[in-house]
Amino acid sequence: MNHRIRLAIGLGGLYGLLVVLFGILGAVLWSDMQDAERQAVLSIMRQRYALAVLIILLAWAGLGLLVWALYRAYALAPLRLREQALIMVNSNPALRLQELGAPEIRTLAQVVNALADQRESLQHDVAQKILQAKASVEEEKNRLAALMSELTQSVVVCNLDGRILLYNHRARLQFQVLGPSAPGGSAALIGLGRSIFSMMERSLITHALESVQHRLIRGSVQPSANFVTTTHSGQLIRVQMAPVFSNSGRDKDLQASATAGRVISGYVLMLDNITRNVEAQSRRDLLLQALTEGSRASLGNVRAAVENLLQYPDMENEQRDCFVGVIRDEVEGMSQHINHASAEFADTLKTRWPLEDMHGSDLLQAAQRRIEQRLGISVTVEALASDLWIRVDSFSLIQGLSYLAVRLKEECDVDAVALRLRPTGRLAELDLLWSGPALDAATLASWEQASMSAGGEGTPLTLREVIERHGGELWQQRDQDTPLTLIRMLLPTAAAQDAADPAVWLRNESRPEYYDFDLFRQTEETRALDDRLLTQLSYTVFDTETTGLEPSEGDEIIQIGAIRIVNGRLLRNETIDQLIDPRRRLNPESIPIHGITEDMVKGQPTIEQVLPVFHEFCEDTVLVAHNAAFDMRFLQLKEASTGIVFQHPVLDTLLLSALIHPNQESHRLEAIAERLGVNVIGRHTALGDAIVTGEIFLKMIPLLAEQNIHTLSQARSATARTYYARASY
Repeated sequence: MNHRIRLAIGLGGLYGLLVVLFGILGAVLWSDMQDAERQAVLSIMRQRYALAVLIILLAWAGLGLLVWALYRAYALAPLRLREQALIMVNSNPALRLQELGAPEIRTLAQVVNALADQRESLQHDVAQKILQAKASVEEEKNRLAALMSELTQSVVVCNLDGRILLYNHRARLQFQVLGPSAPGGSAALIGLGRSIFSMMERSLITHALESVQHRLIRGSVQPSANFVTTTHSGQLIRVQMAPVFSNSGRDKDLQASATAGRVISGYVLMLDNITRNVEAQSRRDLLLQALTEGSRASLGNVRAAVENLLQYPDMENEQRDCFVGVIRDEVEGMSQHINHASAEFADTLKTRWPLEDMHGSDLLQAAQRRIEQRLGISVTVEALASDLWIRVDSFSLIQGLSYLAVRLKEECDVDAVALRLRPTGRLAELDLLWSGPALDAATLASWEQASMSAGGEGTPLTLREVIERHGGELWQQRDQDTPLTLIRMLLPTAAAQDAADPAVWLRNESRPEYYDFDLFRQTEETRALDDRLLTQLSYTVFDTETTGLEPSEGDEIIQIGAIRIVNGRLLRNETIDQLIDPRRRLNPESIPIHGITEDMVKGQPTIEQVLPVFHEFCEDTVLVAHNAAFDMRFLQLKEASTGIVFQHPVLDTLLLSALIHPNQESHRLEAIAERLGVNVIGRHTALGDAIVTGEIFLKMIPLLAEQNIHTLSQARSATARTYYARASY
């Protein structure tokens, strides 16, 4: 900027000097003329005064255009090329310099472009070699990511400061405290770089970590700790903590907890939701209490009646009948009480078996594959409802079906069977059908009581035990719809599980978004955010869509989109994309721009419901937006009605662009993205603009470092001095 000002002053001074020189030349010539010559000149000029003034002005204008052309060719062009070269070096290697300015400068730009081509080719070769060298490491890391994602147990990995550096999809669902109908329900508290202490009590984790350290000091090979806590939604969580070791020894304060060079650098939390187990245990306790308390009085009466009958064998018949009646009534009452308790607590008594929810078609297809491949029996599967879920021990149940099929093949010469599953109230009917005579009751009973064996595999379980494990029944009958015989098993159904939205998988990227091992090296910062490096901060990049462009005139937010940046990475799985009901009509002119219609926002959450969720999403981060003054004005106008105040530091990519590229003609989001090599996808949607802005911001950080801007305070101070910082809304 200073170079440009100095050049402009220099060229302007040259222009002024030329004007002064021409003026001096005219004055000298005038003073050297005789009176007659002067009169002649004046007489000539009087008739051509306007023409003379016009010629002088044209000469001055021509001289000014010449100076401006020289300025553009030899001053402004090098400055623009310098900015483009810095982008090419730090952010967008594919960018090439425009051929601007004088021929010499154009030639220099061509040479620089040729060198850039050569440099990019070399970088490509080096990158290929690096990728090849990292292939095995990446493969192991992806295996870990896949394992973490597919585990049915929630897993969270933290560093010693409690910052989350890994979590799997199960953990994300576990801590999703907002219901699906709540505003911003897609946003979860859990996220890379967030603190685990916002979800669990710090004292519990600290105590568990101390226990692990003490066990490590005592020489335990695999120290661990367990505790139970509750989530914000009231769920009971059993937590097992295991340490993560590091041999680097960088943290001097942890040497006391190390043995044989093992230093704890973080910990793994394995989480199990035991709410249902605790409730089931409570119900079992209630059952036992009901049986004991309800039967005590009846047993006392029966005992007294029996003692009287035994003590007085010669009592009168009328009195004897009275005591026998007491015994009969009390026994009948106890029987009714036990039957009632058994019926009421039947599901509770079965909870000790490890049943799991499974889609019906998955069970039938698994049974079909096993019977056909191992037994050589043809199996057909009838179509079933797409929303039919059952609660089963799939392994033992498939063993039971295989066992029945092999017995039919061996004893009844059956070479083809069919499987059918149909719902009937709270239960489901699983039928094994075949063409042939029915079995006699004794044969089926013997099959039920024998240990199962099929395809060379045996188990001590009997078919009856498998059915009882599921709380069901088993019998044989003729099929009402076909001339086939069937064995029917009743199984418990389960609530249909929500299917994953395909749009979510298309919008999100692969599993590695869920982890970032570099966070192991971070420590808790005690200094203010302003003193921290831009590369060390976490950011929330956001954008809003509004009814119009006048927040002070009543325009409202109709959509908020946000995405987080942690450790220099854009986390596409940690986003907010929420429509908002503005409770006013949309401006027709704005609808073609953002594509949001009246019907889309009708019935959506209001800004008072959404802002608390968005504020929590932004916790401990720096806000980033393009033309942030516009978006922040909308948020500030809602402080009084919502009580939500955004006191986060703010960085504006518009101001940063004006700071980094002061000589470029445009600082629109599309123009910046084109300069920095960022693909623009999903423009004029809040989340789409936020993602583009986040990618642009990451490209800007090394360009800011080239200008010796490294910390948040330096960036904020520098952008505050730009021209665009004066804008207000």
